[in-house]
Amino acid sequence: MDAKKNKKTSIKKSWFYKWFINNQFTVALLNIILALLIIFIFTKVSYVFSPIGKIFGVIMPTILVSIVLFYLIDPVVDYFENKFKVKRVITISVVFVIVFSLLVWGIVSFIPFLQSQIESLVKSWPRYWHTFQELSSKLTNKGFNDSTLQEQLEQFNQYWGEKLSKGASKLIPTTFNNLSSAVGIITNIVMVLLTAPFILFFMLKDKEKFFDNFFEYVPTKFRKASKEIVSEISFSLSAYIRGQITVAFWVGVMFFVGYLIIGQKYGLPLAIMAALLNLIPYVGTPLAIIPSLIIALFTPGMLIKVVIVFIIEQTLETRVVSPLVLGNKMQMHPVTTIIVLLGAGSLFGVLGVLLGIPAYAVLKIIFVKIFKWIKENSNLYKESNEEIVKKED
Repeated sequence: MDAKKNKKTSIKKSWFYKWFINNQFTVALLNIILALLIIFIFTKVSYVFSPIGKIFGVIMPTILVSIVLFYLIDPVVDYFENKFKVKRVITISVVFVIVFSLLVWGIVSFIPFLQSQIESLVKSWPRYWHTFQELSSKLTNKGFNDSTLQEQLEQFNQYWGEKLSKGASKLIPTTFNNLSSAVGIITNIVMVLLTAPFILFFMLKDKEKFFDNFFEYVPTKFRKASKEIVSEISFSLSAYIRGQITVAFWVGVMFFVGYLIIGQKYGLPLAIMAALLNLIPYVGTPLAIIPSLIIALFTPGMLIKVVIVFIIEQTLETRVVSPLVLGNKMQMHPVTTIIVLLGAGSLFGVLGVLLGIPAYAVLKIIFVKIFKWIKENSNLYKESNEEIVKKED
């Protein structure tokens, strides 16, 4: 017996046991290596998952549209159900009828007017940009004596002039230059329009059942934590989606009213552009004002009026609209937001810019929960008795 005990003690005290078997850091490293190995193996057999990727590519637009609309409509349905005891089906049906009526009105009255303005803007934009390029070249020639700086500015104007002019003049022809791409785009849009309302209806109607059925497949041990994570993710996404869309809507309204008052050309498409770009935090609205400033250069006194509209809109947005609607629900530092936008934009383009912040919020919630679990169930973050005594003192 003593020999066996001595043998066990010697094994426990051996360097291999200390550094590999009973070392949490080493175990964590081994888990990371295994995870990377699994990822590497998956990359070698990625062709097996390509059909799944294609299926998700077809399904995801419909699901994303349904989720966005769900978070916009669900508060209205909940309000009437809790406040006035109206059945969810009745409220959902009324909301659908109102939305359908607005869509019909938009297609009949609003869309033709907007289309004519956009077509006129696309045709006129090369002329605006060319004149702006000539004007900026004259100003740089008069204002600067440094030939190197002049040359760089001229190259900048020429490069972006060609890019924007070609892009504006060939936007529609490039999009529909071949029948297959046009049919694919139209088919995807039609599929989303046909399937999203059905998915949305049942998401709104059977919200509680949907979540209950989902959690039935989660192991009992992790069910409570999973419900907390899903609840936090749902709250964060709903706050972000409702807040961003509400702010973007009022930004578009403020710009349109401002442009209407000052008589700015193409006020409606410019206001819609500002509303859409406002979905990109911090940089969206300043980018949207650039085309408006270029167009304003060709109407006497309009440039100052556009700048005044921009200042008033920014003041109302930052001091009134955003604090009331958004507050600090995402709890993201501006530097973090910019880094996320740059990273997601470089990896996934426009889609990354739009979805980067909500994706970051979801990953942050999951990471915080995992970190909290590790902190509670490991000895890595436990304080020693001396530290506890110092804190109490």
